Amino acid sequence: MRSNRAKVRAGVSLAATLPMLAGALALGIPAAHAAGGAHRDALAGTKPAWATAGADKGAAPDSAPVNARVYLAGKDAAGLAAYARAVSDPSSAAYGTYLTAAQAQSRFGATEAQVAAVKSWLTSAGLKVTGVTAHYVSVSGDVAAAEKAFGTQLHNFKKGSGTYRAPAATASVPASLAGAVLTVTGLDNAPHKANHNDQLPPPDAVFKNSGPFSSYYGSNLATTLPGAYGQTIPYAVKGYTGRQLRAAYGAGGYTGKGVRVAITDAYASPTIAYDVATYARKHGDAAWTTGQLRQVLPDKYTKTKECGAAGWYGEETLDVEAVHAVAPAAQVTYVGAASCYDDDLLDSLSKIVDNHLADIVSNSWGDIEANQTPDLAAAYDQVFQFGAVEGIGFYFSSGDNGDEVANTGTKQVDTPANSAWVTAVGGTSLAVGKGDAYLWETGWGTEKAVLSADGKSWTGFPGTFTSGAGGGTSKTVAQPYYQKGVVPDTLAKANSADGNRVVPDIAAIADPNTGFLVGQTQTFPDGTEQYSEYRIGGTSLAAPVIAAVQALAQEARGGQALGFANPAIYARYGSKAYHDVTDNPTGSGLAVVRVDYVNGLDAADGLSTTVRSLGKDSSLTAVKGYDDVTGVGSPAYGYVQSYRKR
Repeated sequence: MRSNRAKVRAGVSLAATLPMLAGALALGIPAAHAAGGAHRDALAGTKPAWATAGADKGAAPDSAPVNARVYLAGKDAAGLAAYARAVSDPSSAAYGTYLTAAQAQSRFGATEAQVAAVKSWLTSAGLKVTGVTAHYVSVSGDVAAAEKAFGTQLHNFKKGSGTYRAPAATASVPASLAGAVLTVTGLDNAPHKANHNDQLPPPDAVFKNSGPFSSYYGSNLATTLPGAYGQTIPYAVKGYTGRQLRAAYGAGGYTGKGVRVAITDAYASPTIAYDVATYARKHGDAAWTTGQLRQVLPDKYTKTKECGAAGWYGEETLDVEAVHAVAPAAQVTYVGAASCYDDDLLDSLSKIVDNHLADIVSNSWGDIEANQTPDLAAAYDQVFQFGAVEGIGFYFSSGDNGDEVANTGTKQVDTPANSAWVTAVGGTSLAVGKGDAYLWETGWGTEKAVLSADGKSWTGFPGTFTSGAGGGTSKTVAQPYYQKGVVPDTLAKANSADGNRVVPDIAAIADPNTGFLVGQTQTFPDGTEQYSEYRIGGTSLAAPVIAAVQALAQEARGGQALGFANPAIYARYGSKAYHDVTDNPTGSGLAVVRVDYVNGLDAADGLSTTVRSLGKDSSLTAVKGYDDVTGVGSPAYGYVQSYRKR
């Protein structure tokens, strides 16, 4: 499952792709700032790519309401990016020389004079200041006032099946504020939200797996069913547990003791404490200690119906249980957003950074790159850069729809996983054998075929693509320095001769057919709420698993924060730190049998028997070396140990 930031965005037209921002999003200068006219300073990227002349439906009414955020560039935006790179690069003399949150804000944040000047400009245009944080000034008003403030007209534009307001030309600020403003968001009112995107059923309705199952990969062969790829194939596992995942990814004796991990999602499960305690007790994980899990929540929630709030409960449950299963001694802080919209998700990330709530942050949500606007990308990157200078690393799931063609009609990556300042986590199909032995992994990509009516064959074998790890080459983010020399040019230069960011960076278990067992309180048909368990997958499983492995690595390092980890992750490329994951690890095709309840609960409406072929991720392929399904690979036994101080 993977939580796609407010999923309303995913349903709109993807005809327009975002322009390349000259590398600004990739370890450099804030993307949304550029030179303007004689008396104005342009904020590049504030006119969305979909706001074209052909889609223009005319001026928006002067009295229409506008709510916007003016993000502050701070006193030294270029210096922030440079320092974030230096403290994250193992080859730099400044590596690991992190700042406190207060030091980072003092050195790179906006000055009181800058904030006062921004507020004065906004109010003089007729806008009302509704809030001020270390990162932005929020305002409300009408279209007429916003047009005056930002030097552009606001028009209505056709976008997919809807019509939305957006600037008809790039927004700008007075030249006197040059350098003080990073960007502005909210001038366009198209939905900007995320979705949780793993193979997760709504927790408000019970879901159960049918079985038969394997207890470990290959333990229960489907001898009465047709074979596949010339062999008898096993039933899918019931769901791996922490013991099996810790063994597969080389935890050794490390538990994450003394390490703080944060998890962000929208909303908050009301049964989380009971669910995670019950799960740990049932599956041999260490019991949660007093204060080991805490939640940091907003004063109120919004857009609960639009965002499908109940659907996020399972996401939180999966993330928390997966982190604890792999790093049972780590401190876990769940930071819930007020909604699935970008503004609220950004606030949750900022809360972690401004208060340094953790060193490692797992994020199992996102959206397609075509829905990400440069203004929001710049706002996200600034938060990630502040995190980097403090020693905080962000881990984002890469997506569950492979190259996105089947989902959107356009080959593209997901965001924020495409940011050059985060660790994008791809997905694998994992085989853990008898005695918790690591057998193999493939890149996660599934094709499904149904058992024929006579039970003697698989109809249309191997079937159709159902899901797979997100990955590929960004169209908007320039190639970061740490990928050069590792990522093949065939990938890096697929969309630009200069090279672009390629996703993912690293990978872990994601395939729901070789997935993780999760426990959650769900609503049964009789209206009762009961704890129940089911197998789950998606890159929103891979992200917390990698976050937990990083907690183990930080413990191995003596507790010193790993910070933004990509430079260190790529520095280990080609070593025994990784399993080099390919789509064909055994030399023959791989598949498992799944038997599912048609109604998701019991056999009253019958069973569905299918074969799921593994290692078939849309147009993406896991090959020897770096690839766009699994990145540098998955952690092997040598990964955690490689961080030990010698």
